[in-house]
Amino acid sequence: MNYLFLTKGQFEKMIKNDEFLEHAEYVGNCYGTPIKPILENLEKGNDVILDIEVQGFEQIKKKMPEAISIFIVPPSLEALRQRLEGRGTDSQETIARRIEQAQKELKMVGRYDHVVINDIVDKAVNEILSIMDR
Repeated sequence: MNYLFLTKGQFEKMIKNDEFLEHAEYVGNCYGTPIKPILENLEKGNDVILDIEVQGFEQIKKKMPEAISIFIVPPSLEALRQRLEGRGTDSQETIARRIEQAQKELKMVGRYDHVVINDIVDKAVNEILSIMDR
């Protein structure tokens, strides 16, 4: 699925009209998953994978308790910091906020159905595919 970029007003209108499956503010940005394409795909029998943070996960678990959840974690917070710095897209302030947020989110790991450590990409992908095949 492609990203849909909205103005703050458009985003707030979609929230008011209950058009999101989930939505959240994460490190200063707003994110949301429009519900319509998700339901259309599920009705067709397609699996849907969402890349969301813990606020969104909590909303989805309430609306769709049958959803299977996978918490993908870095091998360590230091590895996460190195990955973020290696991208070269975020300021040191943003990286620090993301690390702080990650520390909070890691406390939620027990609420998920599965945990995958993203240390070796191919291994992590195979674990996720294995979970999806169950």
